[in-house]
Formats: sequence, structure tokens, C-alpha cells
Amino acid sequence: MLDVVLVRLELVAEVSADRAVDHGVYRHPLRFQRIRLDMGVEDVPPFGAEAAAAAG
Repeated sequence: MLDVVLVRLELVAEVSADRAVDHGVYRHPLRFQRIRLDMGVEDVPPFGAEAAAAAG
């Protein structure tokens, strides 16, 4: 696995998501909620790192 970052991490955005999956495809897209100016990039775990905690 390559450790290449293709984007520059500067802002944290809050999104809402629906976990509905139909035949392996998500039925509803993510929805942008707001920019989180109270959080920094270092406050957010890498995607998938805390999936079990976030699902609860």
C-alpha cells in the first residue's frame, strides 16, 4: 500500500450519511452539513480507523 496523499488536508467538514446499500451500491450520497472551524485535521482519525466506534 502506498502512503501517498493526493489532497492537501486543511479543513474538517461534517457530513451526514445513510448506510443503506443496495446490491453493493450506496443508495444515498453524503450530504455536506458544515465546515468545522472548531476542529483541526489532526483531531480527526484517518478514514476507517475508528469505524466500529463511529457506527454506534
